[in-house]
Amino acid sequence: MKSQDIRHTFLNFFEEKKHSIVPSAPMVLKDDPTLMFVNSGMAPFKEFFLGNAQPKNNRLTDSQKCLRVSGKHNDLEEVGYDTYHHTLFEMLGNWSFGDYFKKEAIAWAWELLTEKYGIDKDILYVTVFEGSNDEDKLPMDQEAYDIWKEFIPEDRILMGNKKDNFWEMGEQGPCGPCSEIHVDIRSEDDKAKVDGKSLVNMDHPQVVEIWNLVFMQYNRKANKSLENLPEKHIDTGMGFERLCMVLQGVQSNYDTDVFTPIIREIETITDKDYGENDKVDVAIRVISDHVRAVAFSIADGQLPSNTGAGYVIRRILRRAVRYGFTFLDKKEPFIYRLVDVLVKKMSKAFPELKEQRQLIENVIKEEETSFLRTLEQGLILLDRIVENAKTKEISGAKVFELKDTYGFPEDLTDLILREKGFTYNAEDFEKKLKEQQERGKQASELKSDDWTVLIEDEEQEFIGYDALEAKVKITKYRKVTSKKDGELYQLVFNMTPFYAEGGGQVGDKGYLEDAHGDVVYIIDTKRENNVAIHFAKSLPKHINETFKASVDAKQRYRTECNHTATHLLHQALREVLGTHVEQKGSAVHSKYLRFDFSHFSKLTVEELRDVENFVNRRIEGKLPLQEQRNIPMQQAIDDGAMALFGEKYGDTVRAVRFGQSIELCGGTHVKNTGDIWHFKIVSEGAVAAGIRRIEAITSDAVKDFYHENNRAYFEMRDMLNNAKEPVKALQSLQDENASLKKQIDTLLKEKAKSIKGDLKSELTEVNGVQFLAKKLDLDAAGIKDVCFELGSQFNDLFLLFGAEHNGKAILSCYISKELVASKDLNAGTIVRELGKHIQGGGGGQPFFATAGGKNPQGIDEALKAAKDYLN
Repeated sequence: MKSQDIRHTFLNFFEEKKHSIVPSAPMVLKDDPTLMFVNSGMAPFKEFFLGNAQPKNNRLTDSQKCLRVSGKHNDLEEVGYDTYHHTLFEMLGNWSFGDYFKKEAIAWAWELLTEKYGIDKDILYVTVFEGSNDEDKLPMDQEAYDIWKEFIPEDRILMGNKKDNFWEMGEQGPCGPCSEIHVDIRSEDDKAKVDGKSLVNMDHPQVVEIWNLVFMQYNRKANKSLENLPEKHIDTGMGFERLCMVLQGVQSNYDTDVFTPIIREIETITDKDYGENDKVDVAIRVISDHVRAVAFSIADGQLPSNTGAGYVIRRILRRAVRYGFTFLDKKEPFIYRLVDVLVKKMSKAFPELKEQRQLIENVIKEEETSFLRTLEQGLILLDRIVENAKTKEISGAKVFELKDTYGFPEDLTDLILREKGFTYNAEDFEKKLKEQQERGKQASELKSDDWTVLIEDEEQEFIGYDALEAKVKITKYRKVTSKKDGELYQLVFNMTPFYAEGGGQVGDKGYLEDAHGDVVYIIDTKRENNVAIHFAKSLPKHINETFKASVDAKQRYRTECNHTATHLLHQALREVLGTHVEQKGSAVHSKYLRFDFSHFSKLTVEELRDVENFVNRRIEGKLPLQEQRNIPMQQAIDDGAMALFGEKYGDTVRAVRFGQSIELCGGTHVKNTGDIWHFKIVSEGAVAAGIRRIEAITSDAVKDFYHENNRAYFEMRDMLNNAKEPVKALQSLQDENASLKKQIDTLLKEKAKSIKGDLKSELTEVNGVQFLAKKLDLDAAGIKDVCFELGSQFNDLFLLFGAEHNGKAILSCYISKELVASKDLNAGTIVRELGKHIQGGGGGQPFFATAGGKNPQGIDEALKAAKDYLN
């Protein structure tokens, strides 16, 4: 059965059981502070499990793309070394929110596996939670055991401990016992030798878990205690790639048709064969897995970067690049060429791959090119470390510096060092790595108390589109503590005028005031599991009273100006540059807006002017806000609204319209574009391959911008003696400066030529070498000219010249190429060592090298030490 048919069969089966098929949510989470990526099938449905929202149908089914590379669920370092772990994987799932429970979940799972898919019942094992004797004192899941007895012999129902058979989504929240279904696909001979039940949950590559049925019946509180959930839920997850392995009769996920097209393409590109060499096989598995993870992440809107989720994606891609570099001998970009195969294989189920194909290829290629340069630089740095090593063991601190500062991976360092007969202190390296990880963990660690519930409130109402003030009640609160922010309180109201951060727009600030005049300031508003959470530094004194909740109107107005301007900017870019332009990210603050979009070249001055004029004409046109709230998604699309890629939309949406600009948007906006006053682009540049970024300002910020420009203009005019045409006057000054610089360069060259004869007469012979170490009054270029002029006349020359230029020290070393070979001298090594005297460093070629430093007083010491290299 082909993988596409396997997925189709699963979804159809549960659709027949009255489940609604829902599309995979974006893998990259934008509005969930607890997760970077969807790491399990249940993550997109957290709000339903927590009771913060209600699905239209209490039965859902899907195939959710997941990524496990960070945090509690981290499979990254295992990927490639075994045949069943992946970074990106599909999770087939069926869900019940307060509807059916264990009986139906178990019966349907068995029916699908054994009847629809035709898996032999005799190769299946199931596990049941055995209970726990810890502080939870949980009983054995007897209910699940009794249900399983109806389908499978008791000798294949195994007891599982809390680690394997009690599922928790995090430190707090819904949880419960689970039943895992395992399959034994070993040969008959292997089965005869070792009983399959002894290999369950023992990391055997052919005895693997394929489906986990989670019975959500408890809630884990902050104090670690458990309470019963008001409604019981079903959360199941079946590994799609593992299921394909079983149904396609192969022994590895990588032998299924999910991966084989990619592997064949890697073989073609690299001229390496899969299945003949263990290290090559690992590299091919790593690359075939990682290209999927990176491609899906980019398609969902997450570009590689140096922070957060972007850094995780960069790490995955760089891991793939270095495996190709080290084990497949690929020294040029090639992973981007695999995107075509991936799109052909997966785009039917995930159309976003086809829609974003060009972007994916461009971004991956640019990242590959950049990291390959990093690897080249790392190799040079590693050579220097080896050259200067006093022993055959390199310090772990040096290896850690290569990794941390230059991005050079430690396993590649180890490989190269061993080739050169060196090792490194792994214990020292691990110590440095753990220190760094601990610093990061402490900085990001967040401790949350349990919610204190004051009022039972089913659903919070947002009234911030229509009002900036409201009488509210606090329904629940909790204290949170972090190293970064200290102690804060999170407050939830029954209704709120505060906009919670989302869709690129920052959260509102403001205050709460009680009837006694006591005020508590709201310093931020964020959304978590579909609830607006208000952050305050202290709790209100009279917690149970009614409060006046007031949003900072000035900040909201400025933010609204910038948000509406992003919509007009998007429209302008598509009009001026073409309809290929798509929004790839935005940040809407009160002081500025940032807008990322797809386009493959720098905008010209004329294009930027046209974009600005387009937006400002719509501001001058005073277009009114037209919005439709809670309309069906398809109706909004039919009306011409733009849906942004990488965003998760519900069944009903809000459409925002200004003239011909129509977008799906939950953010706040001005009532009329005339409120914006003016729009000004302040910068435009590249973010990644094929992604440009515009930063712009509106309203009061534009007034401040022009005021500052005017101030600078009049200051410049004063400096130019109030020239009537300051631009021409400034150009004249620049021309004059360039002319004087040329004259100075000419004089320095003539000076260098004139001192050549003097320097030649100062040469002394040291151990058969013509030697001179001297301080010169020349710049670096002049010194280089002198060195090569003298060098053309001798084949046994050793020169070290020092100079002070603009308060900095310069050292230049020249050695005749004949001496480099006969005396084993290296100018690069020499200037690096002598550079310590001037508190600097440098390098170059064996026959000529330079060093720079910040201590000119050390030049004389360096010149004195030069002769030691000839003794």
